[in-house]
Amino acid sequence: MKKIIILCTILFFTVHAVAQKFPDSWTDGKYYTVNGAKLYTLTVGTGQPMIIIPGGPGGAHPGYRVFDSLTVNSNNQIIYYDAFGRGKSDTAKDVKEYSLQRDIEDIEGLRKEMHLNKISLLGHSYGSLVAQGYAIKYPQNVSHLIIANGFHSFIMWQENDDNSNHEIKTNYPEVWDTLMKIRELGAISSDEIHQEIYGRVPYAFLYTYNPENFTRRGSKPYPNPFNSKLYYQMVGKDGDFIVGSDIGNFDFRKDLKNLKMPILIIAGRYDRVAVPWMQVKYKEYCPQAKFVLFEKSGHNPQVEEPAKEFKIIKDFLAN
Repeated sequence: MKKIIILCTILFFTVHAVAQKFPDSWTDGKYYTVNGAKLYTLTVGTGQPMIIIPGGPGGAHPGYRVFDSLTVNSNNQIIYYDAFGRGKSDTAKDVKEYSLQRDIEDIEGLRKEMHLNKISLLGHSYGSLVAQGYAIKYPQNVSHLIIANGFHSFIMWQENDDNSNHEIKTNYPEVWDTLMKIRELGAISSDEIHQEIYGRVPYAFLYTYNPENFTRRGSKPYPNPFNSKLYYQMVGKDGDFIVGSDIGNFDFRKDLKNLKMPILIIAGRYDRVAVPWMQVKYKEYCPQAKFVLFEKSGHNPQVEEPAKEFKIIKDFLAN
């Protein structure tokens, strides 16, 4: 969710992708003009199309290339893309152009530009907001919906903030004390010094079951892998403590039960961001969905339990 964490996620996911067997994210993509902006896309495989919607908000697509595996021996086509303001896609002249609603409408615009009929969606973390919002607004265009380590409401996102801060205060008191001192002087989440101090907490602490699954081995730099200005525009200027702006207002809880397409909800037992006690509430808000809690995963079961997750997703998409 935070800048340093998204950057680390991109690096770790890229390491685990088997890129040599598939198109290259840096060179093999294609641009589509959607709502006045060029969006960079990359297509893998053939068959029924599924768009992967990255997290953040602010993250680009390369970290999700582990999902290439879904195209092997299957009728699945994976469409990756860099949303507006991320990666190799166009950026806004004014940060106020970034919004959850814009991201939702860009999925519809991309569907039309690619001449697709029905699409499946896999939204991870923040991407789940876009996927859910799209499915609620355009249900006739959605074949299958996958909510991966997602959020159903601003209430749940605020719980992410509260839980993360509680864990940091308890386990990294030296970081917390430093953070409190600058906050007392008026610093907020979007300030660079605040981001730097907050980023001292290891990625593995909040986001993983087994840190060894996220050992950094290096990766090729990708343009604009995380847009921090976009992030704080959408979560609010002090979004690491109090969510505001778009993220402080979304709420899908009343609408999820009305969705008719097949729905799969993925959660991780050790996820300290999309916290399990809030994840299980999807069973109430979206009782028609299949709910799977991965017992040896944090925020990224596609990295920590890939064989199990990919089989579940393949079976889900086949029905």
